[in-house]
Amino acid sequence: MWHVVGMARAAVAVNQRVTGLGRTVVAELVTEIEPLWHERHQARLASRARKRAVGAGARHKLVFVDRLLITLVHLRHGTTHDVLACWFGVDRSTVTRAIGEIRLLLAERGCTVEAGVRLRTLDEVIGHLEISGKTAILDATEIRVRRPAQGTPDRGRFISGKSKQNAVKAMVLTDADGRLPFCGETRPGSCPDITQARASGLVDLLDTGPWVEILADAGYQGLGAQTGGQVITPPHRKFRKNPPPWYEQMHAQAKHAHSSRRIRVEHGIAHLKNWKSLARHHNRREYLPQTIQAVAAVASHQQSTIRPLTTA
Repeated sequence: MWHVVGMARAAVAVNQRVTGLGRTVVAELVTEIEPLWHERHQARLASRARKRAVGAGARHKLVFVDRLLITLVHLRHGTTHDVLACWFGVDRSTVTRAIGEIRLLLAERGCTVEAGVRLRTLDEVIGHLEISGKTAILDATEIRVRRPAQGTPDRGRFISGKSKQNAVKAMVLTDADGRLPFCGETRPGSCPDITQARASGLVDLLDTGPWVEILADAGYQGLGAQTGGQVITPPHRKFRKNPPPWYEQMHAQAKHAHSSRRIRVEHGIAHLKNWKSLARHHNRREYLPQTIQAVAAVASHQQSTIRPLTTA
């Protein structure tokens, strides 16, 4: 049994197609997160009245490396807990507990934009954009979730008017280089993009904070006037009927130029959706915000490793 578990661990650790991360990134995650996990584990044991002597009781069947690899495989491929339990020779409950612990630690890391720089909140993102002088690109992505049970209050609020499916919407920000400094602020699928941006406090941050440039699509029309032109959306169409040919050409060129500048956010969302846990979320909806932050944390770390920061 232990020989089979060792083979599974080796196959998962060395193959980037399994975890989505290079060996260097996995090693860095182990070095950083393992002390935090042990510290929280010991604090949890010390917080309750002991009935056994220190050091007594059953030993962990999963070492920390196995716990991290199980979580990465689950996030990357949406592998069920039963399958992971068979691979690593433990019970399903052990896998569920391990994923819950490691996923939280990954979510707390924040998004890595360059070596030594991590962003966790929207306020930190705006401050980083001011210092770096980079342009941000704003968009929202929908993640399919399970339909709420019959009789649940506000059952229809998860139904997206765009995809006509039960979904949760996450706000995504990338910079002009395609790096992912922020992903979160989840809302039910029925929430419009512009309402989600306002509820996240983005307008207040731009109104009272530094001047930054943010590109957005037509779903955010109106934010430009509220933020003093800091949010730039596609140009309005002034001629609704019988526009002159020169205006059609000018309008098409302006729209194409705007979409060419903001295409990076679409690439960023595509990289996130490569992680199957965000392509369609099969677990409980209350775990989705944590899952989004965990995937964004490891994906941005991998991205900053394989694509060093370019000078402006």
